[in-house]
Amino acid sequence: MSAATPSQTQAVGATVSVRRVAHTSVGVVLSRSLAKFDPRKQVRNPVIFVVYAFTFFTAAVWAFPWLFPDIVASGYSRPYYLAVTVILLLTVWFANIAEAVAEAQAKAQADSLREVRAGLRARQILPDGRRRWVAGTQLHRGDLVEVRPGETVPLDGDVAKGGAMIDESMMTGESAAVVRESGGDRTSVLGGSRVLDGTIELRITAEPGTSFLDRMIQLVEATSRDKSPNEIALTLVLNALTLALLVVVVTFAYLLDFTQLGLGTVNLATLIALFVCLVPTTIGGLLSAVGISGVTRVAKSNVVCKSGKAIEAAGDLDVLILDKTGTITVGARLAVQFVAAPGVDADQCERTALLASLLDETPEGRSISRLATLRGIRLEKLKTTDVKAIPFSTARRMSGLVLPDGTEAMKGSVGAITEYVGVFPAELQLVADDASRRGMTPLGVALGKKVVGLVLLKDVVKPGISQRIQELRTMGIRTIMCTGDNRLTALSIARESGVDEFVAEAKPETKLKLVALEKSHGRLVAMTGDGTNDAPALARADVGFAMNSGTSAAKEAGNMVDLDSDPTKIIDVISIGKQLLITRGALTTFSITNDVAKYFAVIPAIFVGVTTLGFLNVLQLSDPRTAVLATLLFNALMIPVLIPLALIGASFRPMPAVDLLRRNLLLYGLGGLVSAFVGIKLLYIIMTMLGYR
Repeated sequence: MSAATPSQTQAVGATVSVRRVAHTSVGVVLSRSLAKFDPRKQVRNPVIFVVYAFTFFTAAVWAFPWLFPDIVASGYSRPYYLAVTVILLLTVWFANIAEAVAEAQAKAQADSLREVRAGLRARQILPDGRRRWVAGTQLHRGDLVEVRPGETVPLDGDVAKGGAMIDESMMTGESAAVVRESGGDRTSVLGGSRVLDGTIELRITAEPGTSFLDRMIQLVEATSRDKSPNEIALTLVLNALTLALLVVVVTFAYLLDFTQLGLGTVNLATLIALFVCLVPTTIGGLLSAVGISGVTRVAKSNVVCKSGKAIEAAGDLDVLILDKTGTITVGARLAVQFVAAPGVDADQCERTALLASLLDETPEGRSISRLATLRGIRLEKLKTTDVKAIPFSTARRMSGLVLPDGTEAMKGSVGAITEYVGVFPAELQLVADDASRRGMTPLGVALGKKVVGLVLLKDVVKPGISQRIQELRTMGIRTIMCTGDNRLTALSIARESGVDEFVAEAKPETKLKLVALEKSHGRLVAMTGDGTNDAPALARADVGFAMNSGTSAAKEAGNMVDLDSDPTKIIDVISIGKQLLITRGALTTFSITNDVAKYFAVIPAIFVGVTTLGFLNVLQLSDPRTAVLATLLFNALMIPVLIPLALIGASFRPMPAVDLLRRNLLLYGLGGLVSAFVGIKLLYIIMTMLGYR
C-alpha cells in the first residue's frame, strides 16, 4: 500500500474548537420547524399533538362544513373556524420552532466536531514492524499507530512508547500544549488532537464510532439525548393532565347540552379553544427545548456530559467529594515564609535560600526564588560554569549548589539538614514543629555547615475557593475533602477552604467506600477525579466529573468530562444543573398561572347568556368570539416569547431552597397571572380596533 504524505493525514477541521458554535441561519431553523409537522414527530409530544389533531379537525370543519351538519347547526361561523385553525396552527408551529432552535445549537456543535473527525488517517504499526497508512475508521481497539510531529491523532489511545507535546486546542479551546508520555497517569490522548513535537506510538483504546469525539457528537445532538427523571416525571404529569382535561371538556359539552345553558350559542371551536387554553401548552411546547439547551450550555463550558440525567443530578446534589490537590489547592507546595535562625540576619537566610534554589526548576524551588526576589534579594551574577548543582535525591533529601569558593548552599527536610550539619537549633525546631501542625512543610536552609533558617512551604488554597465552597453550602450541598495527606495538613486546608468535612490519609479505595456510604443514606453524590484509582468511585457516583488530562479509565467511568481539566468547574456545572431545574419549574409555574387568567376570558365567553356567571368576566370582554380568539392568540404567542428563557435559563444565584421557591413563585407565578390578564385585554382591544367581530 502506498504511503501518503503527512500533509494528507491532517484533519479537515483540525483547528476547529468545540467552543465554536456555528451561526445557524433563520432559514435552517424554519425548515427544521416545518419538518416537525410530520405526525410521527408530533406524537412524541402528546400535549402539542392533541393541539395538532384539533388543528386538522377545525380546518376540516372550515373547509368542508357540509360534512358536519350538527356543528353547522350550533352557532357555526366559517371565519371564526378559520381564525381558530390559524391560531392553533401557530401554536403548534411555535412549539416546533422552540425545539428547532435548541436542536440547531446542538447540531452546530456536532458539525464543528465532525469537521475535526473528517479525513483522519493513521500510520498503523503491523506485527512485523512495518508501517502502513489506513483510514481512521479501519482501526480497532488494541491496534498500534505511530504519530509524528505535525500529524493528527486518528483515534483515542494511550501512549505506549515515547512522549510528545500535544495540541488539544481543537477539542478544548485551550491554546497551551500538553505533554503526554508513556508510563504514569498522563498517557491518554484524544482523537483529533495534533502532535506538535516528538513521536509517539499509540495503542488505540476505542472502536470507530465509539471514540470520545464520536460520543461528543452523539451527546450534543438532540436525537441521542436521554430524558432525565425530572423531565420524564413532568412529561407524565402533563400527559395525564391533558387526558383529564380532554375528558372534562367533552363532559362539559354534554352538560351544556343537558342543561341547555349554552345550547345554540356554544360551538365546537369554542370548546376546543377552552381545552387548548386549559392544558399547559406553554411548558408542553418548551419542555424539550429546555432539556436540549441544558446539554448545550454545559458543552459551552467545555464540559462533555454523557447524558441529560447527569446535568440534573448535578442540580439535585446533596454531597460533593473533592480532591485536595489540584482542586482545592493549587497542587504544589509554595514558599510562604522565611524564618531566620537565632543570631542570623534575615537577609542572609533569604539570600541562602535563593542560592540553594537558583538551579531548582521544581515548582517549590521557583516559588522560593520568587518569594526571595519579592523581598528585595538580589544576587551577583553567577556563571553556571562556576557553580555545581546538587540535585535532590530520595537518599539525600536535599538539594542546592556549590559556590565558586567551595561553600555549599543547601535546603532540605529538617531531618536531612540536621544530619548534614550535625545539630539543629532548638528554637528553630519548635518553629518547624508548629508549622507542621499547621499543615505547612518546613525546609531547613544551611550555608556551609551552619543552619541559617527555615523556608515554610504550603499547598496554597486556590483564590476564591472558600467563596465557592460557601456558595455550595448556601445551596445545601455538603462538601467533603478527600486527601492522602496526614490529618494535621488536611485539617489546616479544610479550615482555610471552608469544606464541611475531610478524610485524611485516604487510600485509593477510600473514595469508593465514601461514595457508597453517602449513597446508602439516599443522598445524591458527585466526585471529581483523574486517575485510574478514581475510576470505581467516578462510576459509582451520581455525577462522576473526570478530567480530560486524566487516564482513559477515569474518562470512561465518569459521566462528565472537563476538557479544560479544571476540577473546580464542577461548581459551575452544579449551577447549570440547578438553573435547568429552576427554568423548568419557572416555566411550569408561569404556564399554570397563565392558564388561570385564561379561564376568566374563555368561561365567560361560553356562558355569555348566563347572567349569574357575569362576575367571572373580570376583564369586561363584551364580544365572546373576540375574547376567545384573543385568549387563544395570547396562548400561542407566549411560546415564542418564552423561547429565550428556555434556551438561556432562568437567572440563578446561590440561596436556600425556601428563599428560591418564594422568589420564583413571586416572579413567575404572579408574573404569569398578571401578564395573562394584561396581554389578553390588550389583544382584545387591538382586535376590536381592527374591526374584528
